[in-house]
Amino acid sequence: VKARDPTAVLNASRDSDEVVRRSVLRELFGTGGDTVWLQPPFYCDYGKHIHLGEKVFFNFNCVLLDVCEIRIGSRTLFGPAVQIYAATHPIDVELRKTREFGRPVTIGSDVRVGGGAIICPGVTIGDRTIIGAGSVVTKDIPAGVLAVGNPCRVVKEV
Repeated sequence: VKARDPTAVLNASRDSDEVVRRSVLRELFGTGGDTVWLQPPFYCDYGKHIHLGEKVFFNFNCVLLDVCEIRIGSRTLFGPAVQIYAATHPIDVELRKTREFGRPVTIGSDVRVGGGAIICPGVTIGDRTIIGAGSVVTKDIPAGVLAVGNPCRVVKEV
């Protein structure tokens, strides 16, 4: 409720409601709500586990499942419909009935993530990296590279 009610206000707001949006973003995120730019709709589980550097941008329809911390560096840009999952579930069926697990996600500064990309639990993406649209990031990606595909893999340095 502490995240869903504020995101409902955010998602119902108009572009001209800058004061309302900024207030919601400050309340929602663990850190970084002062300078994030976000195009609604936006969805998250808790909000408080999301920590942003300066001037992070989320385009329309981004989803962050922040069961664990999601840390994003400054000036990182996300295309539309990017999904970041810190939530995961046990492989064992009996545990899956009663538990949800999580693994933190860390994304560096000056990163660009193309539309529709999915970033899986436990992944780290280095500074200045570009993740291609539609990529599924299942493993760590180093700094300063272009990475694309499913599964996402490095194709060249940038």
